[in-house]
Amino acid sequence: MKETKIKKIFIEGAIPPSFIADAIANHNVKKNIGAHSIFLGQVRNDAIDNKEVKAIDYTAYREMAEETFQEIRETAFAKYKLICMHIYHSIGKVSVGEISLFVFTSSVHRKDAIAACEEIVEKIKKRAPVWGKEIFEDENYQWKINT
Repeated sequence: MKETKIKKIFIEGAIPPSFIADAIANHNVKKNIGAHSIFLGQVRNDAIDNKEVKAIDYTAYREMAEETFQEIRETAFAKYKLICMHIYHSIGKVSVGEISLFVFTSSVHRKDAIAACEEIVEKIKKRAPVWGKEIFEDENYQWKINT
């Protein structure tokens, strides 16, 4: 049985725009790709009980999360005609306006890239053991509920 190497998906803090740009640029050598789909999850300044969120502090059960992300990857590769896929999630504190989730799928045709990207994001939100603590301006917090 072929053993699959678990991909590292966590990045400390926010995912920098330069990291995203480099990931995209690195694919220009793959001449069989006709479409990319990209999802960027950004921390927003929700107002909850008249308090504004200023950051989210992400934590995870890393080993289980990496296994879950790997399972999500394998399922997407089996279901869609993907050439390439990247998933990165922040761990630690991410301020409002910064990127905390980066999902990038590539395929010959757009429909596979778009459908896979959307399904991957939904599965991450529902299944990955990653939690976010919404930190308010007054430094109080509450645990975020994924929707």
